[in-house]
Amino acid sequence: MTLRLKINLIVGALTLFFIVAMTWLEWRSLRDSVLEEVVAANRVAAQVLNQTVWRDTTRGTPNILNFLQGMGRVRSNDITLTDLAGRELYRSPPSTYKAGRDAPQWFDRLISPVPTLQTIEFPDGRLTVQANASRAVLDAWDSVKLLAGFGLLLLMVVNALVFWLVGRTVRPFGQIVVALNQLQGGRLDVKLPRLVGNEAAAIGAAFNRMVDELQDRIETQRRAVRAELQLSDSRELTRWIDQHIERERLMIARELHDELGQSVTAIRSMALSIAQRIHTLDPQAETAARLIADESSRLYDAMHGIIPRLTPLVLDNFGLAEALIELVTRTRAGQPELLIESDIDIGPAALASDAALTLYRAAQEGISNALRHGQARHLQLNVASSGATLILTLQDDGQGLAPDWSLRTGHYGLRWLAERAEGIGGELRVEAVQPHGVRLLVQLPLQPLASPPLASAKLVHPT
Repeated sequence: MTLRLKINLIVGALTLFFIVAMTWLEWRSLRDSVLEEVVAANRVAAQVLNQTVWRDTTRGTPNILNFLQGMGRVRSNDITLTDLAGRELYRSPPSTYKAGRDAPQWFDRLISPVPTLQTIEFPDGRLTVQANASRAVLDAWDSVKLLAGFGLLLLMVVNALVFWLVGRTVRPFGQIVVALNQLQGGRLDVKLPRLVGNEAAAIGAAFNRMVDELQDRIETQRRAVRAELQLSDSRELTRWIDQHIERERLMIARELHDELGQSVTAIRSMALSIAQRIHTLDPQAETAARLIADESSRLYDAMHGIIPRLTPLVLDNFGLAEALIELVTRTRAGQPELLIESDIDIGPAALASDAALTLYRAAQEGISNALRHGQARHLQLNVASSGATLILTLQDDGQGLAPDWSLRTGHYGLRWLAERAEGIGGELRVEAVQPHGVRLLVQLPLQPLASPPLASAKLVHPT
């Protein structure tokens, strides 16, 4: 049911109720009026005839008959004259008022009062006066018909006027519905013109604002999706570059270890051999040969210092635990005044190669930052498995973090490690430790193995 039809039905019902109420009030008024008129007319006629009859009694019935015939019809009364034998001598003529017409019987029963009968007895006859409300009821019927006709006309006119006014008022709602259907169909540029009426204009303005805001949000989401795709592509590219760099580092480290290391060792051996052979023949050549041997030894040591920074070869050969132990040992050798405590327990599982390298790089970066930026004197490295997760914790007693350290430029190593950890399903966090110091926490997923590797170790350096 439409709003227009609902309003028309409500207005029609109210109008009909008003007409029925007015008709009921009119019916009560007409019934009281008919009753008063008929009763009053009957009483007046009876009193007049009573006085006349008793005045003309001595003259006989013919004189009364002449009086009645001369008087004619009395309104709302039927007069009958009979003799002592009951024979009818006179009956008043029918009313000429609205002759031939009568109100419906059902209406007559509703309006007509209880009939009254007045009887006047005299020596040689009887005069009967009976109330007759037919003409008064007919007048009431005509009034009711006029009122009902006017009410019906009013009902039709009011409903037609309301139908037209409501249709004009709700006409903008059709435009709103069409616009909503177009919006539902995917047309996001639909706009409503200025609509007639305060409510329709407010709805139209709200609809246009909603469309503008929807377009802005969709455009924002599109930009976010594009940015996310670009970020994802950048992460994939970064991951590919990291993997390529790691492979190149591994290849360079192996070349240095296998090829250049053997060549330097061979040069040192040959220099020492030459020095021994010409020991007594050419002292200057012996000195030059020993210098070459010493430089070869220093070159070999420098090369072995470069290899761990390029890639931990021990990680591929012996696993993460041994690689971390080697990192702690090398750090202790380079920083004799530093106290490093480590507790490494991977358990009966292992990380994927990318995850293991990420964890090793995190420990390497954390130790470097603690020494370079934090001026730490005590480091504690813990690695333990918890369920399907391997957790690395590195805590120092250095200067700590600045309050706005995350907003400053730099710290690219940690950001790079955080990206790598997130890329393989892990997490990297850096947090301050009270009263001073920094804690580095890395969580990476474990991979179950068929047989547990030898990946547990514990190393404590008190000095």
